[in-house]
Amino acid sequence: MVKNLTEGKPLPLLFFFALPMVAGNLFQQLYNMVDTAVVGKFVGEDAVAAVGSSFPIVFLSVAVASGLSMGCNVVVSQLFGAGRIHEMKSTISTAIISLSVLGLILMGLGTLFAGPLLQLLGTDPDIMADSELYLQIYFGGAVFLFLYNTLNGIYNAQGDSKTPLIFLIISSLTNIVLDLLFVIQFDMRVAGVAWATLIAQGMCAVASLIVMYRRMKRLPCEEGRENEKVPLFHMTAVRRIAQIGLPSMLQQSLVSLSMMMMQGLVNSYGKVLVAGYTAATKIDTLAMLPNMNFSNAMSSYTAQNIGAGKYDRVKEGLKACLFMVVVFSLAITIIIFLFGSQLLSLFLDPGDTSGALGYGLAYMHTVSVFYILMGLLFVPNGMLRGAGDMGAFTFSSMANLFSRVAIAYGLAYLTPLGANSIWWSIPAGWAIGAAVSLLRVKSGKWMRKAVADR
Repeated sequence: MVKNLTEGKPLPLLFFFALPMVAGNLFQQLYNMVDTAVVGKFVGEDAVAAVGSSFPIVFLSVAVASGLSMGCNVVVSQLFGAGRIHEMKSTISTAIISLSVLGLILMGLGTLFAGPLLQLLGTDPDIMADSELYLQIYFGGAVFLFLYNTLNGIYNAQGDSKTPLIFLIISSLTNIVLDLLFVIQFDMRVAGVAWATLIAQGMCAVASLIVMYRRMKRLPCEEGRENEKVPLFHMTAVRRIAQIGLPSMLQQSLVSLSMMMMQGLVNSYGKVLVAGYTAATKIDTLAMLPNMNFSNAMSSYTAQNIGAGKYDRVKEGLKACLFMVVVFSLAITIIIFLFGSQLLSLFLDPGDTSGALGYGLAYMHTVSVFYILMGLLFVPNGMLRGAGDMGAFTFSSMANLFSRVAIAYGLAYLTPLGANSIWWSIPAGWAIGAAVSLLRVKSGKWMRKAVADR
């Protein structure tokens, strides 16, 4: 159901809007974790490293899809907030067509270049074959990845975060069942978890498309345009989406590039550290979800309210989101310190703290202390993105990512920290990016960047 985010108290409105997003991403991460847990328990530690080594490349495809879909999210939100439903419908169909075609292109390129990309990352020869097989199967479903991310952004733009949650729950449970069936029953090993992910994503994308089509048929256009034909594809919509989507894609791609560079540094320490790092990042990604989803909620909230011309309400929403970030970050940090070993034991041998488990604990205990810094970066960036201030958003993201990589390599090669430099660089990058973002918010220049008026 569509929801107007321009009315109501910001704190409860944003909390209950973001909550299904968090739950949905929890289920999404759940099946990613099950992928790793199943191969770790039933195939072996080398299989965990194989899946982990391919993750930066997988993340690149997700980055491109989610970055471009964010362009659709912001434009649809601003048009919806302004009550321009006819233009919104045309934007939605244009986005679905464009991004599905891009997904097909990525499917071909990813399948073709999976091996060379893994070699570029310095993947251990012992795990190269499994990593390449996993990637080739994964890229076979790239069109579903693009389609689902686009539709998820559209649902959120309309204030509906519950419908995507339902799809994700069904998809996650399907993925888990298929993981167990393919790996344990059919002994498909790493290929089994890849096929399980592809099938689950495909089902989710198709179901999302059917529901969105029916919803748009029922939703009436604004007065005076009820009987006008809605163009399925319009270049104005493409241009508006590109104004947000391309910088978002660049930012997300830079995240992926930095992850690849970090993975290269991780790989240089051997496959034991790779396994520990992979397991820790699974937990870390899960822990980041509240802040990431408060950021996404802030984008949709900001865009709708800017479309309605309610700029003071955007500022109230930012304060509410930052308050929630502090509360959730502190709670998650406590959980990780209390149960870090047990969480890592889902993926790794619980008895060896000097090996992969020890590396994973060092990562988690260092990074989790600074989750508040992550929130101070993500939420203001979400506001800037929703406002259409993509220059500031991209600059803040680049400051975070490039400083993180530079600090990691600098500490690794110039100090005795060694592998510990990898996890210490992460909060350092958050702090630098947050400073840039918060300064831009304070300047007020973001209020002149509405995309739907261009």
